[in-house]
Amino acid sequence: MSSSATPWRRLPTDLATAMRPHLAATVGAVAVAAAEATPAFAAISDAKFERDVRTAVQVALDRFLDLVGTDEPALPPRIREVFVGLGAAEAREDRGPEALLAALRMAARSMLRMASEALARLRPVGTDELIDLADAITAYVDELAAAGTDGYALQLREQAGEGDRRRRHLAELLLGGNGLPSAVETAAARIGWPDLDDVVPVLLPPEQARDARFRYGADGLVVERVRDAVLLLRAGPRATRATLTEALAGRGAVVGTTLGWAQVPAAVRLAELTAGLVGPDPGPVFVDDHLTDLTLRGETGALAVLTARRLAPLAALRPAQRDSLLVTLYGWLRHWGSRAEVAAELFVHPQTVSYRLRRLRDLYGDDLDDPAARFELLLVLARRIDHPPRPRHPTR
Repeated sequence: MSSSATPWRRLPTDLATAMRPHLAATVGAVAVAAAEATPAFAAISDAKFERDVRTAVQVALDRFLDLVGTDEPALPPRIREVFVGLGAAEAREDRGPEALLAALRMAARSMLRMASEALARLRPVGTDELIDLADAITAYVDELAAAGTDGYALQLREQAGEGDRRRRHLAELLLGGNGLPSAVETAAARIGWPDLDDVVPVLLPPEQARDARFRYGADGLVVERVRDAVLLLRAGPRATRATLTEALAGRGAVVGTTLGWAQVPAAVRLAELTAGLVGPDPGPVFVDDHLTDLTLRGETGALAVLTARRLAPLAALRPAQRDSLLVTLYGWLRHWGSRAEVAAELFVHPQTVSYRLRRLRDLYGDDLDDPAARFELLLVLARRIDHPPRPRHPTR
């Protein structure tokens, strides 16, 4: 191996003799200087961290003195692993590699000064020796820095791999629809979704999967399937209709309806049915715009979504109040607003119908004048009132 690759080969053999008696003091001084000169480290008041820094400096200086006058490589595996571990620890603590590299640069300056002073106590030191000493220390610390950077990168890759595994696990639980609530909540918390509630599924062409991972990052889960990819988005600012309309323009996306996480399989199914209904479309296509069509085709999942949404304004009422308002609303829709006909059908006074309609106006507002909303209400109420669910008989 050339002397340029191992510049410590040119160091005077009495350097180790000069430094070893003062090694303990040198270790302490270098450790303090490196930590204090690095703001990220100076702010850490932790006994274990201080011990780790001191140990690393001790190992590094011991090895450097062992190298004096040799052609050996800078770091055997056992020494290199110490600095690989330091780099990995920086990644685990969410600090960048800059702090460790800055500390090593300061350590290099401290080593040069102390080594020069130790030699000078023995004998006069020439300029060439100081240059060789600077070259050797610089090359050696570069090896330490490379080991730390490798450790940092390895830890990031490991964390990314673990993060990917956790995200895949949650996606499988949501798409499978059979996970225990505690298991889903734990899996969600492990990827930084501690309050998982509503989810928006988005179907994408398979070639859009990679872009979706990059675009949505921590807010989305992407699962690649044979014919498409499914993006599961947490409900929030990035999953609003306006935002998705802009972000997914021209990407062939079908945006599912927003439902609770336990209903993700149903929401994905509605998105698949909508995709088949509209055919190829640059999109984005929103399932919410096609719930009526799906309901008229007998899709009970679409009817369930419409029912939940259209009856939501009455959710806080007592059952008896809610039922009387619903039958009144159903009659009013079928009889084109004729209060007399509704009263006759329900065997109540027309003033009672008027009172109930005023209450419905308070609850539904302008929706009662919207043809689309009225039609959806008619669909929902026809199923609910003309075909009420059969009561379940207890098993004998």
